[in-house]
Amino acid sequence: MARLALASVSFRSMGTTVEVHAPAEQLARGVSVAMGLFERWDRALSRFRPDSELSALNRSAGQPFMASELLLQVVLRAIAWARTTDGVFDPTLLPQIERLGYTRTFSEIERAPLPPLDAAPTPGGAWRAVDIDPGRRIVTLPCGAGFDTGGIAKGMAVDAALEALVREGIETALVNAGGDLAVRGLPEGHDAWPVGVEGLADGVILLERGAVATSGPRRRRWLQGDVERHHLLDATTGYPVQGELATASVIASSCEEADVLATTVFNMGVAAGEKFLAARGLAGLFVTSDGRRLRAGFWPEGTG
Repeated sequence: MARLALASVSFRSMGTTVEVHAPAEQLARGVSVAMGLFERWDRALSRFRPDSELSALNRSAGQPFMASELLLQVVLRAIAWARTTDGVFDPTLLPQIERLGYTRTFSEIERAPLPPLDAAPTPGGAWRAVDIDPGRRIVTLPCGAGFDTGGIAKGMAVDAALEALVREGIETALVNAGGDLAVRGLPEGHDAWPVGVEGLADGVILLERGAVATSGPRRRRWLQGDVERHHLLDATTGYPVQGELATASVIASSCEEADVLATTVFNMGVAAGEKFLAARGLAGLFVTSDGRRLRAGFWPEGTG
């Protein structure tokens, strides 16, 4: 990004590396704002922090829980996306992914072997029984359910960080959280942001506005006994998706939308995923396990 006369700083938060790109004279202020926001979101929404609000919500399953405005909005948006995708995106798969061994941060999983599976996961769908009273900020999870914000909170945090930067007068910025990113404004003298996309090792896309996100299991794989697992689950089985794709990427107006829909179409596969994106006028890129790259919608040409 240096060729665009911008500066950047990266930091760790929400289990990934976050990058902030902004004009050099505004960067220090921008990074301070973004770091503060991501840390607040991580403290509230990490399922790996026993003192997080999300952990408290999950411990209260079966009982009404008074949520903060932040947690309430994330839950509301996640449930709305579950409805939109008819449950392909399911934020209530926490019990299933924990049975598969993802009970602590991935760095901790990498350091210690996991025992074999002792109880088979069950299908998802508990999101349909989540009761929400927005006016009173009351969320009630069904007994035995658990909420996992990992599939949406990162994208929402990227969008919120960009909005916070604009309020600080920083109108040209890019925020990237582990490859899920959004942009605001344009670098001086340029009509797009060149951004790399996983699966396009030899190229970039030129992003004029909005966001792009990629979903795939490459960074989140582990062994449970002698069986390989990953974090992208099929809600119909409770087990990791077994499909034709290595990654799925989506360009959308917000990082929230791109993040959720990249996960959704990865689960759907090429044919259903392409149809799903076409119905919404969105662009996508599917990279198959054998290396083929299949564009959907108006995905930019000449990008590798």
